[in-house]
Amino acid sequence: MTIQVQIRQLGGGDVCLDDCARFTSPMDEALEASQLFTEAYVLEISSPGIGDQLHSDQDFLTFRGFPVEISFRNNGSELSQAGLLHERSNEHVHINIKGRIQQIPRKAVTCVRLTSPTA
Repeated sequence: MTIQVQIRQLGGGDVCLDDCARFTSPMDEALEASQLFTEAYVLEISSPGIGDQLHSDQDFLTFRGFPVEISFRNNGSELSQAGLLHERSNEHVHINIKGRIQQIPRKAVTCVRLTSPTA
């Protein structure tokens, strides 16, 4: 039997491996004390995983070359552009669209999110 528990930060921040490790022992002790299970079990503590939106500099480094969709404002219109993430500089988000690098001003960007690759 496997008991799977997903944990999340109260403020919505990322859950790291240390958070899972710190939660394991108290959870295991509580399950043992409850005597709810009469057979052996495996306790798995995990997080829901990374969200699909990129925020931090580390996110942009980690997912360089991955398919993304960038939502941005241009002359009052909300637009989006899909391609491969190239980089994020102080002034622009750079995206590779069929081999051409497009620069989108950072101040215009409203969201950068990971997408599924297209065939």
